[in-house]
Amino acid sequence: MTTMIIPALAAMPTHPWGPGYGPGWFILIPIFWILLIGFFIFFSRRMFWRHRIQGDPMSAEGVLRERYARGEIDETEYRQRLEVLRSGQK
Repeated sequence: MTTMIIPALAAMPTHPWGPGYGPGWFILIPIFWILLIGFFIFFSRRMFWRHRIQGDPMSAEGVLRERYARGEIDETEYRQRLEVLRSGQK
C-alpha cells in the first residue's frame, strides 16, 4: 500500500499554484484588495461630498430650501431669508 502512495505523493506539486500556473496568481490577490479598498474610498468620499454640497436637510437652510421648492415662499423671500441665515452664522 505504501508503495502506491509514495509515488503519488512524489508526483504532486510542491507549491500551491501548480506547475502550469506560475507565480502570476499571487499578483491577483493584492490587486483585488487594492481595487476593493479603492472603491470603498471612492464611494465614501462621493457620499460625503454629496452630503456637503446638498447640506443637511434638517438645518435651517435645508428647511428654507424645501419651503422654496414646495412653493411656500417666492424667490425674493428665499434670498432675503438665506442672507439673514448666512449673516447670522458668521
